[in-house]
Amino acid sequence: MATIEVLAERGYAGLTMDAVAARAQASKATIYRRWRSKAQLVKAALDALDARDNAAVPDTGTLRGDLVAIVEALRAKASQSYVSMIGDLAQAMRHDEELAQALAEHIANEELSPFHDALHRAMDRGELPADTDTELVHDVAEAMVQRQLQTSAPMDDRFIVRLVDDVLLVLLTRGGNQQ
Repeated sequence: MATIEVLAERGYAGLTMDAVAARAQASKATIYRRWRSKAQLVKAALDALDARDNAAVPDTGTLRGDLVAIVEALRAKASQSYVSMIGDLAQAMRHDEELAQALAEHIANEELSPFHDALHRAMDRGELPADTDTELVHDVAEAMVQRQLQTSAPMDDRFIVRLVDDVLLVLLTRGGNQQ
């Protein structure tokens, strides 16, 4: 998580392989051997962060419970530091084609979606059809969370219940999966 720490402190423009190596107490050669560029290092760090955070979301045994747990985890993740870091990356990728490509690969990795495992468990339990559009669920939830963050509206329990009950469950059980 050394890369995430340095990125949060210095921004993408201030992120250097030297700073990451120092924070990780590793040699710069070790860093360069593993990641050929700063953009690839950031992608790998974001992949690891999302995988770690997703693994920490509990399996509640129900689709609704899992969705609530996921959005609660997203609320906890959305610290001022994290949101600033993501905003900085979004700005940097407008001027850095390699970073834009690396972040596009990160976002396209459906297995890194916080909803991936929960939705597949729900499919395995028969709560959802096997052809559920898991990507659409992630996109809709992310859009609503982004709106809350951009407008400084609270991601409180009321928002979570509204997102889960009035949007995601409707999309999953009545709307988006009918043929």
